[in-house]
Amino acid sequence: MVANQGERTRRRLSTQERREQLLAVGARLFSDSPYDEVWIEQVAEIAGVSRGLLYHYFPTKRDFFAAVVERESERMLRMTEAVPGVPARDQIAAGLDTYLEYVQAHAHGFRAFHRADAAGDQAVRKVYQRALAAQERQILAALAADPEFGSAVRGRPDAALAVRGWLAFTTAVCLEWLRGPGLSREQVRDLCARALLGVIAS
Repeated sequence: MVANQGERTRRRLSTQERREQLLAVGARLFSDSPYDEVWIEQVAEIAGVSRGLLYHYFPTKRDFFAAVVERESERMLRMTEAVPGVPARDQIAAGLDTYLEYVQAHAHGFRAFHRADAAGDQAVRKVYQRALAAQERQILAALAADPEFGSAVRGRPDAALAVRGWLAFTTAVCLEWLRGPGLSREQVRDLCARALLGVIAS
């Protein structure tokens, strides 16, 4: 009787709801454990689905991981979305606070993602490029709308390249910070903020 109730509960989820459920489970597991210690069977068990159903949505573990990272990247963009009327300096600091807090809480997944990207994993690489482009557009838009930095950004043909280079710098800083956080989160935030504002203002 309990099993039948479980079956009815599973059938009530739409395809999108089921996919979201699986990705949420994956985000939690990849944040808590290294990539190699997360098993598809574990994801299926927590979600209450068969392993075959999970593979129906995601053909391989790497595809599943890439989809989890894409979901989390989109969530991070929403969390750091620009607030009209707030100075860019304040928005950058607040956005970095949110980002660094996330990196710290999802250290295993963050490291695994960038390790896979560096190794040339195509599934992860595509996610990385899309996330990078979205972050770049979001930062450039916030700077361009700011009274202090707007004219400098709009008048610089290299502004997009500068922001993209800064994103790579911030990733490298975060990976190093996770190896042994000799600096506090606030110190890392200030370091990254100064780097971006220094590039744009120069």
